[in-house]
Amino acid sequence: RTLSADSGIGDVDDLPVPQQIRISNITCDSFKISWDIPDSRGRERITHYFIDLNKKENEKENKFKHKEIPTKLVAKAVPLPMTVRGHWFLSPRTEYTVSVQTAAKQPDGDYAVSPWSEIIEFCTADYSAVHLNQLLQKAEAIAGRMLPFTVFYRNQQKEYFQQARYAQCRRMLPSVKDNSGSHGSPISGKLQGVFFSCNTEFNTGKPPQDSPYGPYRFQIQADVLFNQNTNVYFGDFYCMYTSYHYVILVLAPAGSDGDAFCSGRLPALDRANNFFLRCSEESDGSLSFRHAQDVILEVIYTEPVDLSLGTVEKISGQQLLSQSTVNAKKDPSCKICNISVGR
Repeated sequence: RTLSADSGIGDVDDLPVPQQIRISNITCDSFKISWDIPDSRGRERITHYFIDLNKKENEKENKFKHKEIPTKLVAKAVPLPMTVRGHWFLSPRTEYTVSVQTAAKQPDGDYAVSPWSEIIEFCTADYSAVHLNQLLQKAEAIAGRMLPFTVFYRNQQKEYFQQARYAQCRRMLPSVKDNSGSHGSPISGKLQGVFFSCNTEFNTGKPPQDSPYGPYRFQIQADVLFNQNTNVYFGDFYCMYTSYHYVILVLAPAGSDGDAFCSGRLPALDRANNFFLRCSEESDGSLSFRHAQDVILEVIYTEPVDLSLGTVEKISGQQLLSQSTVNAKKDPSCKICNISVGR
């Protein structure tokens, strides 16, 4: 059986087929692979291994969509396990299939190959702390100067606040973060929280009157959510094919479940001295707050928030649906907010 007429791969012969494929040490852009080679008369002829790596097909995806080009890796027959690394063909948090065959290089440059092994499935990991720190440094570079603010706010539809008031004991409850932002972000689909904004208009120093999320706004004094008992974490940095960029921060009361989730997974920021969101104690003991001017901050507070701690009012502006970041996909080509580990 000839695999390809022009690829330099010859007929399948009696080379041994790899058995018991094992995947280990999985990161967002690498993994280790090993297997057993059964004793056979062709074993000593092996000079190379061929690895067939494919993104697992998503049944929900459009059938007419361009299919991923499979990645065929050729490696010399080195001692196992072998490390496979490459951000140009491995994306974070993605399911792959892999199979292996042994090969023997012939004098004419072609390869004799074994049949393919069984197919193994695995999923790459989230961004590690190293990758998140690279993303953090990129975000710090464009954050801009700090502006004062006094309130956090959350816009929603009227029905959201009615449900919070009557069905949830007057509380806004944490929900699981959607899949917006970087594909490798460890908080997507895992961290629970309540989303807030804090950006202000440059000319008024107050929250804007427009919102993509609804005409009703819950507003709360900043020190209720952000104080000396709150830990701050960097969560993500992304854009959606636009010139403005988003930074996701997590506010977690010290010792809370949200704090336990973020600790060790996300870069911790100095509460009083970081590039995005600061809480400083003044000489009279009061707290003052500043936010970065040149990025849009999305703040996740990890605990329930009681409506009685703030006010709900209708805003006068428009609902700018085009600016919603719900399940928004990150622009993989942006040089400002991408690092070299997939997307």
